[in-house]
Amino acid sequence: MSLRTIRHPGPASAQRYCAVSCQATPLALTLQAHMSVNAAVAQAFAAAGYRAGWIGLSDIAMDRMDYVIPAASADADHAAWYSETLRPDPGSVIRWAGLHLGIRDGEPYVHCHGTWDVPGLGRRMGHLLPFEAAFSQPVEVAAYGIANAAFIVGEDAETNFRLFSPERQDVPIATTIGSRPAILAAVRPNEDICEAIEAICDEYAITDALVLGIGSLVGARFTDGREVSDYATEVLIRDGTVKHEEGAGRRRCTLDVDVIGMTGIIASGRLAHGANAVCVTFELLVIAETRSV
Repeated sequence: MSLRTIRHPGPASAQRYCAVSCQATPLALTLQAHMSVNAAVAQAFAAAGYRAGWIGLSDIAMDRMDYVIPAASADADHAAWYSETLRPDPGSVIRWAGLHLGIRDGEPYVHCHGTWDVPGLGRRMGHLLPFEAAFSQPVEVAAYGIANAAFIVGEDAETNFRLFSPERQDVPIATTIGSRPAILAAVRPNEDICEAIEAICDEYAITDALVLGIGSLVGARFTDGREVSDYATEVLIRDGTVKHEEGAGRRRCTLDVDVIGMTGIIASGRLAHGANAVCVTFELLVIAETRSV
């Protein structure tokens, strides 16, 4: 099966992914209500001593939930863009979402993709606007605090977007009980996402891993033969693993995802290996379960 690709306006970087080692510590955080999601997430991580991390959100009622989905670009400056802002009536519920907390212009910044129930419309999906969205009540969530690295927003010449890229942090946080070695990574356009994750694990000698993340793909192809034909999608990894295949002498990445394309149709399933190219970027937290060295 050939890999669908996309052409971006800038020159392609020779480095097709960026990965930085870090420590991931499981946390139980409380996110406060009636403030922006960005502020609530940043406040909770800061109280635990972290500037970077990952949270999985599930079954959370929202005061406000503005979001966008992928759309065509109005000019040649970008290969794809975002829809107009969608503003559901009060009463939406996040069913499942994932978010990275990083840093933009020196300040905390959240990037979040997820699925939600919207009053009168049913299940929807997209890219949450973290400064416009707010939780309706305090909520306890499971999270990972990231030490020794963080996603930092910077200019990307290839895509002409400002994107998260992992960077080392000069002042590490002391590891605590439960901390695990991990990799913070961003994969560039036109790389198969499963193969890129395997390459990252090869580089860092990770044999088995938990894979968390969000990003975009050029359409989507699933193991059961279904396809999303849209050339730009937003993606949430629902269940991601890397496992060593006994007898094969290799690592194998498996990703079960939710995907929304430009038409607004949601598709869910297991991505076909070697058939799903990154569209703009894919931001990952790969947490080691076993290592070969």
